[in-house]
Amino acid sequence: MGAIEQGGYTFEIEYSVSYQKGALHVYREGEFLEEITFQFDGEKPDEEKIEEMIMDYIDHHS
Repeated sequence: MGAIEQGGYTFEIEYSVSYQKGALHVYREGEFLEEITFQFDGEKPDEEKIEEMIMDYIDHHS
């Protein structure tokens, strides 16, 4: 998974399969705003759930 640009924000995704934890790093105009952590099951985070988290973030911060 690479960076996702949406709603004027850039979301960078990182995750650890060993720990089953991930994070969305939120940027706007190159400035780091915050880190949103989450847990997941399996080999990688569910892309649909990540998209939902991004849409929720945009809805609550626009």
